[in-house]
Amino acid sequence: MKRIIGSIVVISIALAAVAASAQKRGSDDPTIRRSSPVTLKTPGGPLERIQTSPRHHEFVDIDAPGDRKIKTWVVYPQVDHPATVVILIHENRGLTDWVRSLADEMGEAGYIAVAPDLLSGTAPGGGGTVEYGSEDKAIKGIYGLKQAQVTADLDAVFKYAKGMEAGNKVVAVGGFCWGGGQTFAYATHNPDVASSFVFYGTAPKDEADYKNIKAPVYGFYGGDDFRITGEVPKVEKIMKSVDKKYEPVIYKGAQHAFMRQGEMTDDPKNANREARDKAWERWKQVLAGLK
Repeated sequence: MKRIIGSIVVISIALAAVAASAQKRGSDDPTIRRSSPVTLKTPGGPLERIQTSPRHHEFVDIDAPGDRKIKTWVVYPQVDHPATVVILIHENRGLTDWVRSLADEMGEAGYIAVAPDLLSGTAPGGGGTVEYGSEDKAIKGIYGLKQAQVTADLDAVFKYAKGMEAGNKVVAVGGFCWGGGQTFAYATHNPDVASSFVFYGTAPKDEADYKNIKAPVYGFYGGDDFRITGEVPKVEKIMKSVDKKYEPVIYKGAQHAFMRQGEMTDDPKNANREARDKAWERWKQVLAGLK
C-alpha cells in the first residue's frame, strides 16, 4: 500500500513540474499568441476570425416543414439600433468555417448575418454539413437536395430573419456558387426580399420566373468563370425585357469563388483578391441604401 501511495506522489510531483514548466514557457515565449484559442487550425484564416471575434455568435435551430430543424449560424453586429438582416446561402460545400467567418465580417459591417445549413438533417444520423465528414460528401449531399425542400427551408429562415427583435424588418439575401443560384431563384419566389446579391451563381432557367422578381438583383461575377459569366448578357436581356433591375459586375481576371479564393492571399494585385475587395465594398454600399 505504501509503495502505491509513493508512486502516486511521485507522479503527481512530476505532473506539477511539467505544468509549471509549460506555464513558464508560455509566459516567457513571445512567439506564443495567448489570444489565439488552442483549437486554432488555420492561423490567419476563417477559424481564427470566428474564434477571436468580439461579436456575439450563436447557433439556432429554425423550425422547418416535416418536423425538421435548420441549424443556423447567427452573428449580431455591435450597433445601437435595429439592423438590416442578411441571409447568407452557402456554397455547394455546405456551412463551412469560411461561410461562418464571412457572416462575422457581415456583422462587423453592421448587419445581422443569418447563415443556414441547408444540409441540416440530411447527413448520416440526421446531422448537417459537419456530419458529412468531408467536402466531397457534402457536395454530393447538396446535389441530392430537392428544390422544394430548399425553397421551403429558405422560407422558414426568411420568416425567422424578418421576426428578429434586433432586426429592422429589412431582409436581404446573398449567396455564393450554388448559393448564388439559390439566391437568384429565391428572388423569383419571395416578393418580400429587399435585395438579392448573386455571387457567381446560375440564373433561373425558366424565363417566365423573372416576372415574379420584385427587388433589385446585383450580380458579382469572375471574368475567368465563363461557365457562369457567359450567360450574363442573356440574363441582362431577359431582366430588361420584363423591366426588372439587374446590375451585374464582372471582375476581370477573377475566377469562380473569388470571394473565398481572394482571402488566400495578401497580394492586392491578385485578381481574386482585387475582385473580393471591390465586391465587398460594392456590397456594403448597396446594403447601406436599403430601407
